[in-house]
Amino acid sequence: MCGRYVSTRTPQDLAPLFQVTARHPEQILAPSWNVAPTDDVWAVLERADHESGELVRQLRPLRWGLVPSWAKSLGVGAKMINARVETVHEKPAYRRAFAKRRCLLPADGFYEWQAVPATDSAKAHKQPYFISPEDGAVMAMAGLYEFWRDPEIAEDDDPAAWWMTCTIITTEATDLAGRIHPRMPLAIAPADHDAWLDPTHQDPHDLRALLATPADGHLDTRAVSTAVNSVRNNGPQLLDAPPADSGTG
Repeated sequence: MCGRYVSTRTPQDLAPLFQVTARHPEQILAPSWNVAPTDDVWAVLERADHESGELVRQLRPLRWGLVPSWAKSLGVGAKMINARVETVHEKPAYRRAFAKRRCLLPADGFYEWQAVPATDSAKAHKQPYFISPEDGAVMAMAGLYEFWRDPEIAEDDDPAAWWMTCTIITTEATDLAGRIHPRMPLAIAPADHDAWLDPTHQDPHDLRALLATPADGHLDTRAVSTAVNSVRNNGPQLLDAPPADSGTG
């Protein structure tokens, strides 16, 4: 799975990288070294303009944890942060979004954890690892988004009545990532961004063919501070190496 990640690029960084044509300057997200489920995250997506009908590429914040339109509660999203590539095109919660509402979720890299057994001098614990492209490039994680109408808000035109939520598509982990955790996020190569984001492109077989291992598998995996284990902690210090006596490496 992908349960935490790092996203520190600004909208000014991301807009040209993803050829974004529509951005709202008032929408701001702080850089995060500990993005967690239910956080707002940057997403790149394409929607038809209400007036012209032309597709517009947008950069906007979405809530991480997909909530299907038929869900009774927003809380469902906390359990739907990942969608398995093996079944994403057929599962009721995801298949409509896979067909029409795909997005890219920019990330510096993601975290996974490895269980460390107890020793005579230390308790059992989970050691976090940061996995990122070797060249430091932005990962374009493959995502889906959905709209959810809050039934407690009376008016449809009230912005608070509508939530946009998202999920990350995952696959079986390979290479160094597979040594840490059996699942990992999928990514979309720059040459395939247009095809992935185009909501008129709806062939499941063609779409699944666009999904790829991040950075073509050229990933750096390194142990980092256990401070990331708590969602309350944030900052670049979370990427610091653990103490030399922690038993990792």
